[in-house]
Formats: sequence, structure tokens, C-alpha cells
Amino acid sequence: MVESPIVLEVRGLTKRFPGVLANDHIHLKLHKGQVLGLLGENGAGKSTLMNLIYGLYAPDEGEILVNGQAVAIHDANDAIRLGIGMVHQHFQLVPVLSVTENIMLGNESLRDRFFRFLDKKTARQRIVDIAQQYGLQVDPDALIQDLPVGVQQRVEIIKALYRKADILILDEPTSVLTPQEAEGLFEIIESLTAQGVSIIFITHKLKEIKRVCDTVTVLRLGKVVGDADPHTATSEELASLMVGRSVLLQVDKSDAHPRQAVLQVERLNVLDDRHLPAVREVSLEVRGGEIVGIAGVQGNGQTELVEAITGLRVIQSGLVRIDGRDVTHATPRTVTEAGTAHVPENRSKNGMVKELPITDNLVLQTYYLAPFSNNALRFDPAIEENAQALVTQYDVRTPSIFAHVGTLSGGNQQKAIIAREFSRNAKLLIVAQPTRGVDVGSIEFIHKQIVSMRDAGTAVLLISTELDEILSLSDRVAVMVGGRIVQTLSADELDRERIGLLMMGSVPAQEESA
Repeated sequence: MVESPIVLEVRGLTKRFPGVLANDHIHLKLHKGQVLGLLGENGAGKSTLMNLIYGLYAPDEGEILVNGQAVAIHDANDAIRLGIGMVHQHFQLVPVLSVTENIMLGNESLRDRFFRFLDKKTARQRIVDIAQQYGLQVDPDALIQDLPVGVQQRVEIIKALYRKADILILDEPTSVLTPQEAEGLFEIIESLTAQGVSIIFITHKLKEIKRVCDTVTVLRLGKVVGDADPHTATSEELASLMVGRSVLLQVDKSDAHPRQAVLQVERLNVLDDRHLPAVREVSLEVRGGEIVGIAGVQGNGQTELVEAITGLRVIQSGLVRIDGRDVTHATPRTVTEAGTAHVPENRSKNGMVKELPITDNLVLQTYYLAPFSNNALRFDPAIEENAQALVTQYDVRTPSIFAHVGTLSGGNQQKAIIAREFSRNAKLLIVAQPTRGVDVGSIEFIHKQIVSMRDAGTAVLLISTELDEILSLSDRVAVMVGGRIVQTLSADELDRERIGLLMMGSVPAQEESA
């Protein structure tokens, strides 16, 4: 079989930041119509490398070749002219503009060479043609703010193809997608490569590498440590190559020994942002020493349930008690002081202050308490000592504890939030999407910490769209559909197929009343 031509090659690419060698003489090759997986831990240098290729950073050493020719890429415009497109982890879209307007932005179609009117009609038709060609269903007239995240991602892909990209970089493309949206993305990737588009797929999820990639290059601490065939390499081998040690891919835990109820939710009703019912008559109990998982396709009320319990959303009716204390209409601080630790689903919005250093972010819940303050003065040495200890214990990759948390990779931001919340000896741990955007080695560590807190008597409420995570960690599973808990299953009843059917709303009549 004749190997397809090399469309992109990186030779010796190196990038240094103060105190960090982010990329250390990187070599890789991408062939036409190929999906190259770039696998690595958080902070391994994956996104830095792609930012070099896309012209967002300038390399200190090395060269980039496109179709065999050495090129100078000074900015994103240079990359686009060379046929390189990039879909960022955080989309670059204007919410109040339409799909067509977003795709045209910066590359406007014009009619009448004298009056220079925008030619939206021609642009719209071209967008429709691209969408049909590559199986990217999207309404060109819809506003971005009205579209689900998975459809917004399609808009970003169409935007790159509209600019005639034939090399596409996807940076952690599934980090904000539901499992169903992720599967839709994989089908789109297959359609793109079948028509000659070449793709670099950045991830740390082993299942995705094996599902969609033709070959994989593994980065560790800024260096290429190996290449592998994802079809023949085992998940354990890929994990070991990525982390540099053997990794336990299954959760190791003993049976739970539940104590008295810590969280009690009774007939809770909550509205969503559109003022429509999101949580309907939900009753739930979590006891000390157990993990209760909430399973469900995203958008079935899990987010609103957590926000209501933690004081982030108004409760219409019902009751919430934490350790016997009524916190139904309490503020987030009151809920925290009742003994709750909360790892939020949206880390950027509810979990951190990006403009503040790591030191301050690690005491956001406790900055006004001893030993960090005496109510009048803050004690910086204690705050810095706390940050250094947590950064070390939870392996938060950062050049300094004084770096702004917004400068960290998404996975390291998540580890910082996990470190803060897990270290507070809470009676109740509410953890939503705990391993979203986190690499396999960190997932193993976070899972161990959750089980350790359970074994120490903490009540744990786990919300995750990763069914494997729910099944491997939970002692009981409550399935949410349409804002209701349709069934709660004990550990000996946990079965992937059964829970999957429940999540889809395919509940046998005899089970609905269970």
C-alpha cells in the first residue's frame, strides 16, 4: 500500500517560557487524510505545540514544513493562508451573531467592488454546501447563543473549511461535549478524512484515541516519548507511555459502610435559565460513607439540581437539609459552612477567579478563617504555604504558585479546584464532572481521593456524563430523565445496559414504580 504524502511536518520545534521548557525539540509528521492523535498529560505541551503550528506562538528553535516546504507562520492569518485551521477548546464565536455572520467574520464575502456590500447570500449558500458535503448539519441563520455546544463546534469546523483549510487541528474537541455529541463528532471526522482533510486530534482520552485515530504521538513533559498504533496498542500501554508509569484504569474500592444521612433532598422543584421546569419533585438521600452517582444524558436537570443544593440557583419548592440543617434557601457561603465541598461543573464560571493567582484561588472558601486571616488581616505566609502544599500533593503543573490560575491548562485548573475542595474535610462532597479535561494519571488520583473521602465517612454526591465513571465509583446510582429521578439502583444492580436504557427513557413499566 502506497503511503499518502506528508502534508505537515514539524522538526525540532522548541518553545520556552519563563521557568518552563514547554516544547523540547518536537518531531512529528501528518499524512494526507490521516488522523494523528496527540496524546499527553495536562501540561505535557500539546496545546503549546499546536499554538506554534497555528502561529499564536513563535518557536525558539525548529521549523515547520507544509507540503514539503519550510514555512514561516507569524500569526493565524499565515496559518489560514497555508490551509491550516484550528478549532480551539474554548470556541471563538460571537454569541449574538448568526452562524453565517460568525463564519464570515474576518473573511467577508463582498459584492460590488465600488460600494463593498457584504454578500451574505453567497456566503450562506457556500456554508450550506460545505455543511452538506461534510455532514455538518447546522442552520446558517440560527444565533450562536441558541445552539447546543455540539452544534457550535460544528460551526467552528465549518469556519475552518470555509477558509479552505485542509489541515485541521482539534484541541481537546470532546471536553465540552456529551457522549452523544462526541460520537457525532467522530462521524464528522470520518467524513472529513474520507475527503482528504488531514486532522491533528489533541486529547488525553484513551478511548477516543483508539476510536478515531490512525496513529498516535505521545508527549510527556514537553518531549515526544513515542509513537504507537492505536489499533494494536492496549489502553494500559498507551497510559503507561503517557504517564511514565503503570496506571490503574479501574477504580479499586471496597464495599461501602453507610452511616446516617448527611444530604436530604425532598420533593425539590427548580427552574432552568428559561424559567422552565428543570428539576421535578426530586427526592434524594446521601449517607455518610457512600457515593451516590447521578446518571443521565446532559441536560436532564443534573446541573440545576446541583446548583439548587449548593445555593447557586433559586429553589421553587421542596426542602434541602445538610447534616440536619435546613439550607433550602441558603447562600453558597452558608451551604459551605454547613460542611459542603463543591467541585462545580463549570469551573470557569463557578470554580475559580482566573485573574487571581493560584495562592488566592486555593483559599477562596476559607480566606477569612484562621490560619489565613484573623478577620482584619490576611496572613500571606500561611496562604503561600497552603498553596505550595496543595500544588505538590495534587500535582498541579505550574511554574509558580503566584501564576494566575487562568494561565494554567484546563486540566491543571481542574486539579487546583479539586485540591482546594478535597482538602477541607467536608461532611458532604458534591462533585460534578470531576475528571472533565483531566488526563488518565490524574483521573486515577482523583478517583482514589474520592474513594478515600468516602471511606473516611464523607457523603459523596457524584454527577458525571461519563457512564464508566458513574459505574466504577458509585455505591448507588440515581438515574435522571426529564428532571425526575426515574430509578435508584444499588451496587449489586448496577448494569451498563440497564442504566443506559433508563437514561434514554426506555423504562419498563414495572420498573417505573420501583
